[in-house]
Amino acid sequence: MSNAKTESVTLHLLPPLPYADNALDPVISAHTISFHYGKHHKAYVDNLNKLIAGTEFAGMKLEKIITETAGKADKAAIFNNAAQAWNHTFYWNSLKPNGGGEPPAALKQKIEASFISVDACKKELAATAMSQFGSGWAWLVLDGGKLKVVKTSNADLPLTKGMKPLLTIDVWEHAYYLDYQNRRPDYLSAVIEKAINWNFAADNLK
Repeated sequence: MSNAKTESVTLHLLPPLPYADNALDPVISAHTISFHYGKHHKAYVDNLNKLIAGTEFAGMKLEKIITETAGKADKAAIFNNAAQAWNHTFYWNSLKPNGGGEPPAALKQKIEASFISVDACKKELAATAMSQFGSGWAWLVLDGGKLKVVKTSNADLPLTKGMKPLLTIDVWEHAYYLDYQNRRPDYLSAVIEKAINWNFAADNLK
């Protein structure tokens, strides 16, 4: 009995969405959220809990699991599920209803210092996300005091490369296919202009 209790407190949980499942409509529909969050994201969390049960990773924080397993071929399954659990939570927070617009002043200043303008930053974010072949992510990161836009494949993320993520856009097909089919540019444009959460990025800059 006590073992079951101990195990239950070490399980990783699917964090609640920061908004209602229809709150991003029409940029991202409740139909997409129900599959993407309710099935894909949940599966990563559930798989991770199964994979780490009874291992040295049980009870370890998600970020620690990611850094401890990154680049280790024999731990690839654990890394992939841990990183994807983390990436998806970060992605949901990178979006908000009625997003887009102007970033908060401190972030805007940093963006202008690194990209010349907010518009140039948005264009680079869209171009980088568009150029990711196959599944992956586009990120706005802080790297050595400067903002950059980078992309990662599959489950990879900037945390393992010494960069601080500020926001991300998911370009796995399941993120947009139900709403946009193969029109990734339309998905990216809608997200960046109408749903990106600059306040979340500004908070991560602190």
